[in-house]
Amino acid sequence: MTMRLAAAVVVMVVVAAAAMSVEAELSVDYYKKSCPGVENVVRYHVAKALKANRKEGAALVRLIFHDCFVRVVQGCDASVLLDPTPENPHTEKTAPINIGLAAFELIDEIKAAVEERCPGVVSCADIVIYAARDASILLSNGHVHFDVLAGRLDGRVSRAADAQRDLPDSTFTISELIRNFRRKNFTIEELVILSGAHAVGVGHCSSLRARLTAPPEQILPGYRSLLAGKCAAGEDPIVPNNVRDEDPAAVAATIPSFLPKLRKFEFLDNSYYHNNLARIVTFNSDWQLLTEKEARGHVHEYADNGTLWDEDFSDALVKLSKLPLPPKAKGEIRHHCRRVNTHHY
Repeated sequence: MTMRLAAAVVVMVVVAAAAMSVEAELSVDYYKKSCPGVENVVRYHVAKALKANRKEGAALVRLIFHDCFVRVVQGCDASVLLDPTPENPHTEKTAPINIGLAAFELIDEIKAAVEERCPGVVSCADIVIYAARDASILLSNGHVHFDVLAGRLDGRVSRAADAQRDLPDSTFTISELIRNFRRKNFTIEELVILSGAHAVGVGHCSSLRARLTAPPEQILPGYRSLLAGKCAAGEDPIVPNNVRDEDPAAVAATIPSFLPKLRKFEFLDNSYYHNNLARIVTFNSDWQLLTEKEARGHVHEYADNGTLWDEDFSDALVKLSKLPLPPKAKGEIRHHCRRVNTHHY
């Protein structure tokens, strides 16, 4: 066994052991006595926000991934919410790979309401998971749903370099994606499942520049023209991740045959897989799923069975949410989600 392989095995064992050790500590009814009704509070604020702007829902779903996927055994600790300070000017949210993260104000609103109800009891890390769950339910019309295991502490460490190292980049090849997910003990199937979240949300043109020159076998020429036109409109514009949420005028000018498939509002479903097979997905990392046999098979599987994807996406979010701070790590219940209770890292 090579040293690199041995190290990879050790990492996977550590991740698996951490998952088993904390699973017993987390529970569905964790706040039943200490803060009864907390989930109703979160649900109310998420529903209100999505009624005003459904894009807030996609931002919440993205937050759970960008929080939980950073650092080998750190897991979901709300480190992505911490603002830069003079002592730590480069927190995770400043990392280039975290460009476009949003819904921070909504998390602040939820945290303030929860603090008013139960001061110093509910962690920001748990609020992120609750909010992502509720956003998934609302965006999918109830098809994606799961019980949240709670009891996490908020972390005190947040480094842009960790996010840049650990999060998968939109430019990754399939081999890089598989290695990246394997480090967190996620399978190729789970890589494909979680990629389906690109059915909602937006992306920055700086994250999809390679698609503007990709050959026709990788991207539908009409969609490439649509993206090129949008990305020429400013320094770094945003475009919908899902072509079904595009501006009808832009679609009419580039891929008019797709007009009947446009949606009136964002919806979390299996449309991502249909789009991928039609070569009309936004990022290189999306198209890369078609270049490996097992991944491609799962893309076909979820394109054919939306109900299966709803169930598997729910399970994948649960797995993603299970790692809180490792044993003996320093954690706390933050008073405010954007800063640690003391300003020392």
